[in-house]
Amino acid sequence: MSALPPLSSGTLMAGKILYDQFISGNRTGLEPVLMAACVPARPGQRVAEIGCGAGAGLLCLSQRITGLNLWGIEADSPSAALAQHNLDANGRTGVTLLNVYFPQSLPPDLPYGRFDHCFANPPWHPTLGTASPHTRRDLARRAQPDTLEAWVKGCTRLLRYKGSLTLILPATLLAEACGALTHHNFGDITLCPLWPKTGREARLIIVQARYCVRSPARILPGLILHEADGSFTPQSRLILKEGHALTLTATQPTRTPRPYQPQATQR
Repeated sequence: MSALPPLSSGTLMAGKILYDQFISGNRTGLEPVLMAACVPARPGQRVAEIGCGAGAGLLCLSQRITGLNLWGIEADSPSAALAQHNLDANGRTGVTLLNVYFPQSLPPDLPYGRFDHCFANPPWHPTLGTASPHTRRDLARRAQPDTLEAWVKGCTRLLRYKGSLTLILPATLLAEACGALTHHNFGDITLCPLWPKTGREARLIIVQARYCVRSPARILPGLILHEADGSFTPQSRLILKEGHALTLTATQPTRTPRPYQPQATQR
């Protein structure tokens, strides 16, 4: 830990998870917590987070679902080391971290097999925007012209047949994300808007899709994050503080069977 920059100590999920961060540079927001709440994993499955940063998403997912085979992929070496520190502090053993650029530095023959689920919060700040004075923050947030396309394509190398990919993105990238997913053979695209408050525009959206599936796209009612006074809504509090799932599975309406009516006989 002596090689890492100065840290600040904190927690996630109302103190359930110990979580250290770098004092300067990129700071963790609500995105990894919400994203991890959507991953439809089951105990024993293999899950990879692309761009895991300091490990918030991995920690929140493993808090909700035990017995997962978790992998984190992170390009920044100090961030990967901090993720390992946070995992160790919370007793999360058996999590594998890869300190590589995704997808360029993935080995051509993956020795660890296919994953049931991937999730990611890709960099999305414009390439030509003002650079952050913190190199680590800039790496985590600044997109290249092909970042989203490359990350979606890279996940096809990781996912098994019908495996899921969960992304959290600004609403401005929705068209680009749906185009990339469709182009790379993802279907069952499910959109979950995140409303800041009732009546406000959704600035963030969760996009979930499955590889090699042709089911049609769906838009869910979404999640309202805050009350008018800025406090969390009851539903968002259950997710962000208590670790409940944000389920994106379609709920089929209950249909009342019609009484049998014999058809008239044609003569």
